[in-house]
Amino acid sequence: MLFDSFVSYDEPTSRSGVLGKSYKFRVNGCAAILGYIPHETVEKMQWSDLWSIDHHKQTVTLDTPATATVDMRSLVLEDTLLATRKSGVISMLESWRDENFPVYGPEGGVLLEIERCASALFGIVTYGVQLLCYVRDKQGLRLWIGKRSERKQTYPGMLDSTAAGGLGVGKLPIEALICEAQEEASIPEEIVRMNVNPMSHLTYFHIRGNQAGGEGGLFQPEIEYTYQLELDSSTIPKPRDSEVECFSLYTVDEVLYALKQGQFKPNSAIVIVEFLIQHGILNVENEPDYSAILSHLHRKLEFPLLIQSSN
Repeated sequence: MLFDSFVSYDEPTSRSGVLGKSYKFRVNGCAAILGYIPHETVEKMQWSDLWSIDHHKQTVTLDTPATATVDMRSLVLEDTLLATRKSGVISMLESWRDENFPVYGPEGGVLLEIERCASALFGIVTYGVQLLCYVRDKQGLRLWIGKRSERKQTYPGMLDSTAAGGLGVGKLPIEALICEAQEEASIPEEIVRMNVNPMSHLTYFHIRGNQAGGEGGLFQPEIEYTYQLELDSSTIPKPRDSEVECFSLYTVDEVLYALKQGQFKPNSAIVIVEFLIQHGILNVENEPDYSAILSHLHRKLEFPLLIQSSN
């Protein structure tokens, strides 16, 4: 599965090869691995003396006191990222968003916060929301598919779900979804609140390629909270910001073709597949790889996670 491209536990040889030049990201006082950092990234980062880099054990440890607060850890990380950004050696840091993602510990609490554009550099688990709108009419079941702007820094021109976005610090999935539906697709809040239905949360592990923008080969484990919303003919998604070029209604056959051609952004492709499963279009009888698909949509991630309610 292109959207879940990281090797699994039952592929130990391939797994060790992929991780052979990667460093484990840790925080002093926490036993868990929080992410994976490629060797090339470790070499480029402007580490301060508050970091411990062990090239033998291949670990990068934020060496603040075990009693450090979230703000203390976050500030050290931010200073490191800003120093690296100033050096100009990592292009992803040029798309600084002033939006933080949480990094959770084993007990479910936030250990630190990281600037969104840098999350893949440290290979941490990120969280997002995805909305897929559809209609039922004379032509059958059709899906509202967005086309990303050619000017987008990530996955320009690729197909997308109806609305999607990252889940920042302190945001509930449903509240983030309502904001994204309004900002990206002009869908009123009351329509979303009254009619949206959660599908499931999806877990997958992607290795970023060239289309993602910025540095390639970065590790990107994600959890996506997915929702579906049936619209009537009077509600038509319309771009409201510069991120979406247009929306179009796709038949199921057109969606399946686009999936096979790799036209969807990876973390939107998983939502499309989940929708097709939810509606019985993909099932164990017509898809020989059905069990494998499920395992890629709901894979076990080896990092501390926080699973919230979709409501």
